[in-house]
Amino acid sequence: GVVDIMMHTLDRYFNPVWDNDLTDGIAEALLRTVIQNGRRAAADKTDYHAMSELMWCGSLSHNDLTGLGRGKDFSVHQLGHTVSAVFDLAHGASLTAMWCHWARYVCQTDPARFARLGRQVLGVTLSEDAAAARETITQFGKLWQSWGLPTSLGQCVGIQTEGTLRRMAHLCSYEGTRTVGTFRSLNETDLLAIYRLANV
Repeated sequence: GVVDIMMHTLDRYFNPVWDNDLTDGIAEALLRTVIQNGRRAAADKTDYHAMSELMWCGSLSHNDLTGLGRGKDFSVHQLGHTVSAVFDLAHGASLTAMWCHWARYVCQTDPARFARLGRQVLGVTLSEDAAAARETITQFGKLWQSWGLPTSLGQCVGIQTEGTLRRMAHLCSYEGTRTVGTFRSLNETDLLAIYRLANV
């Protein structure tokens, strides 16, 4: 549940138009709050304050406030939905299994966006955007691993055959009839490349 709150915000944070400082600030504060209180809630499931913070974040992440006036990407959700459909995998696990690999694949579209995310949410201090972007992706992976969540297909459903990866890309693209994403539009070939990256 904590991961889905984060992903609904991240899928709105990564869009082709990010020129509203207040919307970005709300999204970044929400992510910081979820990370802090997700740790607290995992350590003590009776921590009412942590749970109430998470519920408030959940409401804001799902009501479109963090994407106000802008497109939504939701590539990671689409990639994860397909993994869940094929393997009956829990939703949150499918998202963390895919996010870092999607991020590495699309990062060069706008490294500054990933760099800003890392600086504002994770305290990344690297000054060069490309390096900061790579560090941001790495830190999100480490965060989810510290929560016991998978960050690859191998960690949640096992290493897959090329045929299975192709099948998932075909399903995710509605048999090659659609693209997914707005931050970067991904076709069936792109989706297959991301599944291959995640197949470790």
